[in-house]
Parts: sequence; structure tokens; C-alpha cells
Amino acid sequence: MIQEILKFNKEFVQNNDYEKFRTSKYPNKKIAIVSCMDTRLTELLPSALGLKNGDAKIIKNAGGVISHPFGSAMRSLLIGIYELGVEEILVIGHTDCGARHTDSTKMLEKMKDKNIDQKQIDLLKYCGIDFEAWLGGFKDLDVSVKNSVELIRNHPLVPESVMVYGLIIDSVTGELREVTE
Repeated sequence: MIQEILKFNKEFVQNNDYEKFRTSKYPNKKIAIVSCMDTRLTELLPSALGLKNGDAKIIKNAGGVISHPFGSAMRSLLIGIYELGVEEILVIGHTDCGARHTDSTKMLEKMKDKNIDQKQIDLLKYCGIDFEAWLGGFKDLDVSVKNSVELIRNHPLVPESVMVYGLIIDSVTGELREVTE
């Protein structure tokens, strides 16, 4: 697969196909979006929001969850705010999310099936890693979005002037609904 990608990329650059994507590093609409890495959202999410290349910073992870106040997603938001001019943040969950029902116990078994040593898992547990909290899913999509919104809003390094909203997108139609308090 990597060879196909590299071959395509070479032609992409030679044909100047990148020209239509040129923009600055600053988001035109001054927004950042935290959403899921689900493949159905790759083109659907920006299209459903009327966004084009350069309009927003999009941070994607499994479930579109801010799971730690000092993790990489929150770091990206802070850089967006202080270095790139982000003024609004949208946390967008989606219907039929694969991360929603993730079972950390089953995932640990799959890790062992791929030759991850139980000693490594035990060492991480000993160091304080809570696999259920870290790898587990969530039961209620609205609650998950609300929790991420509240974590951002109440973060000690996020200024009150930054507006934070929670939304859910239908992963088939792209229809949005706001998550209420």
C-alpha cells in the first residue's frame, strides 16, 4: 500500500495538484473542531459544515473525546488558541461511533494475541495506567460530548472568550444537532 501512496504522491506533486489546496496555517473561520477519526467523516464532516480547506483546525481521535486535560488533543487546542487565532471550538461526536462500545478487556486480549507481553501490560498497570478509563468506550454519546465540552470550558488555560459548543453529526446524512446542557 505504501508504494501505491508514494507513486500517487509523486504524480500529485508533478502535476501541481496541490495548488487548489493552498492556504495559510491560520484557520480562516477561527474555529477548531474536535471530532472522531471515523473514516465516514473524512469528507462528510467539513462538507456538512460548509468548510473548505483552510477554514478550521480539525483534531481527530477515537471518539472525538478530550480524555485528559493535558493530553495531545488539549495541547492542540491550546496551540490553536494562542498561536493560530482560534476563537471557537466545536466538539462533534457522531452517530454509530465505533469507539463508543470499545471494551478495554477485549482490546488487551487482542494485544496479547499480537504478542504484547503480559509483563508489559502489568508494568503499565503498576505505573498507574487505568486501561478501562484509557481504552474503554462510553455509554452515552451526548454525555461524552458534554464531558469534553466542560473539560475545555473549565480548563485553567482556556480563556473565557473562547466559545465551546457540543454537536452530534449523523454519520450517514451529515445532519447536525446541538448537545444541550
